[in-house]
Amino acid sequence: MSTAQQVPDILSPEFAADPYPAYRVMRETAPLIWHEPTKSYIVSRYEDVERVFKDKAGEFTTDNYAWQLEPVHGKTILQLSGREHAVRRALVAPAFRGSDLEQKFLPVIKRNSRELIDAFRHKGSADLVDDFATRFPVNVIADMLGLDKADHPRFHRWYTAVIAFLGNLAGDPEVTAAGERTRVEFAEYMLPIIRERRENPGDDLLSALCSAEVDGVRMSDEDVKAFCSLLLAAGGETTDKAIAGIFANLLAHPDQLAAVRADRSLIPRAFAETLRYTPPVHMIMRQSATEVTVSGGTIPAGATVTCLIGAANRDERRYADPDRFDIFREDLTTTTAFSAAADHLAFALGRHFCVGALLAKAEVEIGMNQLLDAMPDVRLADGFQPAEQGVFTRGVQSLPVRFTPVQG
Repeated sequence: MSTAQQVPDILSPEFAADPYPAYRVMRETAPLIWHEPTKSYIVSRYEDVERVFKDKAGEFTTDNYAWQLEPVHGKTILQLSGREHAVRRALVAPAFRGSDLEQKFLPVIKRNSRELIDAFRHKGSADLVDDFATRFPVNVIADMLGLDKADHPRFHRWYTAVIAFLGNLAGDPEVTAAGERTRVEFAEYMLPIIRERRENPGDDLLSALCSAEVDGVRMSDEDVKAFCSLLLAAGGETTDKAIAGIFANLLAHPDQLAAVRADRSLIPRAFAETLRYTPPVHMIMRQSATEVTVSGGTIPAGATVTCLIGAANRDERRYADPDRFDIFREDLTTTTAFSAAADHLAFALGRHFCVGALLAKAEVEIGMNQLLDAMPDVRLADGFQPAEQGVFTRGVQSLPVRFTPVQG
């Protein structure tokens, strides 16, 4: 097993600027690293990260979320296991697939996308991050929950603080305090609304969560609040980075952008390849339940394990020419890319596979279709080079584009 001194450190400025060369060194020479600052074992190869996520042998738990998530969200479904997890997932999952998603939420997604695009479609220019990507998924979730979209600035501030807390690998006390403050503020905002929905349920997701029952189990006010907090953070931060990432990747590969513009059925391919090539979440932690041997050595029981999704998704043992963005690659299966059978790792795998994957897919398909319709000749602003930022979550911070407004 290697120590962090032999490879670029995940907390270094060099790593933050461009982690991909460091990921390659890790996969090649140090597939298991003890990282003292985060007190965790880092795994970077596809086969090892896949094994941790699928966890067929019961070797890993999500006990790490007790310190990583609970201080900002309260206790969430991510921390649960066994029957408790299965029942809670059964309570929330129906809203994110099948007829509920189709009938209730596709109109919400279409309306929110159109409202944002209408604000800039006649201007001939936009920043696809500020004007669309950071607003769209949060507006959709607020709308789905039946919350006031006028509170968007608060939602955005809250989820930004939560994601910063989650990725606070260096232990900055101000980031910790801001995250903990968010939990209090969000509870003060949400709990009265939850109590009111229990009294007067509507046709929104929040009412559905309040009334859902499986095997005689219903969610408490605290359960519902924690899930809404998780939904805003996970659904906001990740989808906004994915949408910006798709456009950044396609704008850097004009031939592939032209192909998607001409054949919109390629949008899921572009999304799947973006999730592999530039995933919004670069690392997810788990805890070892037993001693586990992986590539490069042995992880003791009870240890925190940092799974490098950004490294595993570019493992040359799994993907041909992995540092190339290619929506036509044959070693990534689009039909399963948004299910627990995915062969990229951006949504995790196994029983904790992202419950919102199909919602994210619907948002991306609708948003991209409407954006491409509004901006048929979209191109980067002159001289602008998109740059990714972030270590735990990562994406482009700005994406100014120019286009000829469509008349009509």
